[in-house]
Amino acid sequence: MTYRSQRVAWWYFLAALLLFALQVGFGFVALAKYLGPDPLRDVLNFATTKAIHTNLLLVWTLTGFMGATYWIVPEESRREIHSERLAVAQLLAWLAIGVITIVGYLFGWTAGRKLLEMPFPLKLGVVVVMLLFLYNVGMTIWRARRVTTTEGVLIGGLAAAALLFLPGLVDFDNYTLDRFYRWWVVHLWVEGVWELILGGILAYLLIRLSGADREVLEKWLYVIVGLTFLSGILGTGHHYYWIGVPPYWLWVGGVFSALEPLAFLAMAMYAYMIIRRSGLAHPNGLALHWTIGATVFSALGAGILGLAHTWPQVNQWTHGTHVTTMHGHMAFFGAYAMINLAIITFAVPALTGRREEETQSALGLASFWLMVGGMFGMTMALAAAGITQTYLERIMGVGYLETQQKIQVHYLMWLATGSVFACGVAAYVWDFVRHGPPLAVPATSAAETQRAPGGLASESTA
Repeated sequence: MTYRSQRVAWWYFLAALLLFALQVGFGFVALAKYLGPDPLRDVLNFATTKAIHTNLLLVWTLTGFMGATYWIVPEESRREIHSERLAVAQLLAWLAIGVITIVGYLFGWTAGRKLLEMPFPLKLGVVVVMLLFLYNVGMTIWRARRVTTTEGVLIGGLAAAALLFLPGLVDFDNYTLDRFYRWWVVHLWVEGVWELILGGILAYLLIRLSGADREVLEKWLYVIVGLTFLSGILGTGHHYYWIGVPPYWLWVGGVFSALEPLAFLAMAMYAYMIIRRSGLAHPNGLALHWTIGATVFSALGAGILGLAHTWPQVNQWTHGTHVTTMHGHMAFFGAYAMINLAIITFAVPALTGRREEETQSALGLASFWLMVGGMFGMTMALAAAGITQTYLERIMGVGYLETQQKIQVHYLMWLATGSVFACGVAAYVWDFVRHGPPLAVPATSAAETQRAPGGLASESTA
């Protein structure tokens, strides 16, 4: 750990992992409602359970991104975080908003908008927290007088995510308008600016893990940014097919959605070439596993599986079936969960004062393969359920409940593979916690480590 204030990242990582485990738990509660009988039917209905499950996904992923930023920015800018105390206060406020949101859902306090269920006052709290975060990081970079392309893309993605949250604050009486602008938040996050965050973290990890030339990697980042904006923005149109917008969105959404996999495929190919040249020689083999795994799974889940059912001619049959569930699970895990787990795995040795060889445990490797195998199995189970559901319901005209009875065997497969995945999550969380809390090391002197290229030295305000 080069800078004392980087230790705040450990608390963000711990919070993210605990929320990740909680999200998996609510996933099993949701699955129980498909299998039945559901003992919690009168306490937690399906809509509430799903809202908690999906919102926990968004919250823990963003928590991990913030932790990654507080780890990366000091190293890239070569100075301490502007205010470590503000970073801690921001985390506490963020978690408090999350707890109030979940408890509110249990008592029916919700905006009722899918994926944007958070009530308006709590959304304002999110805005305040993100402003504090961007201020803290921005002041760090400004006072350092140094910004790299890697951290620029990372911070740009986070700032854009905050900006694109604002359309979610507005309610529309018209259903079509409401759905239209809702996707400005949801789609342009996960298939737009979050890809920039992914690209920034991935570039940082590849530079550290492979010794790749920074200049070459940062040129590649520009390509990723270009592909993301070319395909991601207009690719939003594939969510507009069936909500009452003009028919030209069928063409716009179809064509540009077909380009979306290019960004993920480019990430996977370039990461493979860079790591292959390095000979996989880095001692933190677990971080290498998660980094390469993120590029491969995101290319498959977000890229290939997304393309497979976003064509209008296909989506008219698969829309609202488990085909979407299949794509969503693998895409989110590959693109955003795995990159979070990669940066956490990379940072743990330095945060806890251990040699990298000491943290390469059999338990850590087992957690990787259990999660990868479990998620692949869930994807296959959901694919079988979704294809069968599409055929029976949409083509043969079989009723929904009768169809559900016929695909129960796929839900049992989902339960079995989901249990494997959950074991991997538990193993990862334990492997993280057992290394202990972050070191309370003294701050390095400004003259030694905080001198920017222009000769400007500054001290931490934490």
